[in-house]
Amino acid sequence: MMAIQKSYTPKKVLDDIADSFGAALREAIENFGAICMFFFQTLLAIPACLKKTNLVLEQMIRIGIHSLSVVFLASVFIGAVSVWQAQHLIGDIIPKTYISFAVGKALFTDLGPVLIALVLTGRIGARLAAELGTMKVTEQLDAMICLSLNPYSYLLCPRILAGFLMTPFLMIFSFFFAVLSAQLLTTLALGVSVESFYNSMRMLFHVNDVMIGIVKGFVFGGSIALCGCYYGYFARGGAVGVGEATKKAVVSASILILFFNVVVNFVMM
Repeated sequence: MMAIQKSYTPKKVLDDIADSFGAALREAIENFGAICMFFFQTLLAIPACLKKTNLVLEQMIRIGIHSLSVVFLASVFIGAVSVWQAQHLIGDIIPKTYISFAVGKALFTDLGPVLIALVLTGRIGARLAAELGTMKVTEQLDAMICLSLNPYSYLLCPRILAGFLMTPFLMIFSFFFAVLSAQLLTTLALGVSVESFYNSMRMLFHVNDVMIGIVKGFVFGGSIALCGCYYGYFARGGAVGVGEATKKAVVSASILILFFNVVVNFVMM
């Protein structure tokens, strides 16, 4: 028997695209609302969490100190790339000694914070989702509830607080090494002296630029930890479910980073 082939008309294709887009939009709105409710429940657990400072300090070390090597490598490449991009875009318009104008603005306000946050999404968000997801599917979280232990105060709140607190410090760390990397490349490859590089950067430097990067670090870090904890806590379906939760955590955190980047720029710039 000949297989019956399903015919597609242009109208049918457009309907399928509209249905898939609508379903994705509805799911995104539902997930955003659920994450907001999850964050509200986490806020209610802060008083009990602050009594367990050892749990918060442990997560601050795991999220902050253990991420320094990754942030260092990313910052070095970000500084180098920003110099090459500035040279390519405006090198024929302004002298090389003023390239650090654009480099400083990009590193402190937009390029640096966003790229570092995306790197930390893979480093922190994926780990939190996989860790909590494994605890969920192996019924460790259910055992905590049976023992009258609140997972929000013992597991979730320390991780989210550590994400909020440590990411701004990681941003400051990244600023230092990104600027140093940009200066070394500018001096070695373009022949600009160290004094000229920093003097030209200082001419357009404002403290508000660094504050924007720190605020973005605070918001981005909370978004990363929140998405990782949310999807990990509600994971189900065994190993496949843990992998799916990890994927959703990374994708959702990346989208929130880009969204909040626009919001912070609109408010502070």
